[in-house]
Amino acid sequence: MADTPPAPLYLLPGLICDETVWAECVDRLSDYQPVAMPGFGQLRSIGVMAEHVLAVTPERISLAGHSMGARVALEIVRRAPERVERLALLSTGVHPLAQGETEKRMALYELGVGEGMTALVDSWLPPMVHAERRDDAAFMRPLREMCLRAGIEQFEAQMVALLERPDARPLLATIRCPTMVAVGSDDVWSPPDQNRQIAAGIRDADFVLFEHSGHMAPFETPALVSESLRTWLHRAASNEADTKPLEYSAQVS
Repeated sequence: MADTPPAPLYLLPGLICDETVWAECVDRLSDYQPVAMPGFGQLRSIGVMAEHVLAVTPERISLAGHSMGARVALEIVRRAPERVERLALLSTGVHPLAQGETEKRMALYELGVGEGMTALVDSWLPPMVHAERRDDAAFMRPLREMCLRAGIEQFEAQMVALLERPDARPLLATIRCPTMVAVGSDDVWSPPDQNRQIAAGIRDADFVLFEHSGHMAPFETPALVSESLRTWLHRAASNEADTKPLEYSAQVS
């Protein structure tokens, strides 16, 4: 089958993130003209976030979501599967609320209320990246500024959305579009085994491990993420996704 152009690619960011996370991937995938969404502001539910994306995108889309953005992408598939041509889920989860999660998220929020957004970000953000990058001020600066821009009201709204999120596990077996699940090898927030289980639950899903990356893979290892997305887009367009799923580790050569 000849290659056919993929549906427009939309990139969805995670909790208190915006297009900054996807910026270099957008440049590297410029021939696909991807659109990095600016974030979800103070929307207070995963469902409302999904409806927002559906309202501002074309009838057929390819979706790549990171972290909370991947949960939004899954909710879009639940609500409008006919509109999603391809699906990529990066560094995410599908489970409902975990034991102790409410308390942990509320402690962060209370830190932000009591000591300011800077204290919240400086506590939350460093564990989200690979340990070797946490003390790299130049690397961390754009991420830190992005989170500070979001502010405490946005953190609270998106925290509520995550605490009230739907259980996405039953959805996995219903997904029929070409799907890639990917994660950083050193992601301590959304571990590789968790993402591998997600891939196993989706028929013929590819699984990719980004070596030397934490939770913020699109920002930490944009070359690896972009190349894996390119492979996913090509396989889907050329019908190669009907063959054996891919599973591989992506690393800088």
